[in-house]
Amino acid sequence: MKKLLSVIMCVLALLIGLYPLIYAFVEHQYTFLGSKPLEVLHNIIWKSAFFTHIIFGGFALFIGWSQFSVSFRNKNLRIHRIIGGLYVISVVISSVSAIYMGFYANGGFISAAGFICLGLIWLMTTLAAVMQIRKGNIPKHERFMTYSYACTFAAVTLRLWFPLLKMATGDAESSYIAVAWLCWVPNLFVAYYINRKTAII
Repeated sequence: MKKLLSVIMCVLALLIGLYPLIYAFVEHQYTFLGSKPLEVLHNIIWKSAFFTHIIFGGFALFIGWSQFSVSFRNKNLRIHRIIGGLYVISVVISSVSAIYMGFYANGGFISAAGFICLGLIWLMTTLAAVMQIRKGNIPKHERFMTYSYACTFAAVTLRLWFPLLKMATGDAESSYIAVAWLCWVPNLFVAYYINRKTAII
């Protein structure tokens, strides 16, 4: 079961990691951009932040899952460090962009607060992981990186929760407001469970 869940997580991470490519092939009116008002779409800073967020966030999601393979890490420590460095850079850029974008989130204050909190926690846990590895504290580094990737994986859980809630309620706006929190809060609880179980072992 554990291996099956790992495979499913990897497949979803890879698929959603490639999500930004749809903006090169699909007209923007049929994408997330189609839900934004014209004044936001004409805001160059917002639009730059949006594409920066999805490109670097997608890249972090795409490469991050490989860092949790103990066998790969032990056999390829140099590659692990290179991927880790790329992941951290991508998360810092994407999270800062996400925090800015959060102020323009669909659904008003509640959803904006959810996405801004996600961006802040994503940034802080990633930087904390970097600080711990520089101190040579590998266990704490691994735990913070688990929380970091749980935030990164919100890109996947958002796209799972939203259509399910929208289908169940028939209310797209309320569903999006709920997803602003549901896409990452349960992920952190799962990360906490993984970290606690690892610490016990």
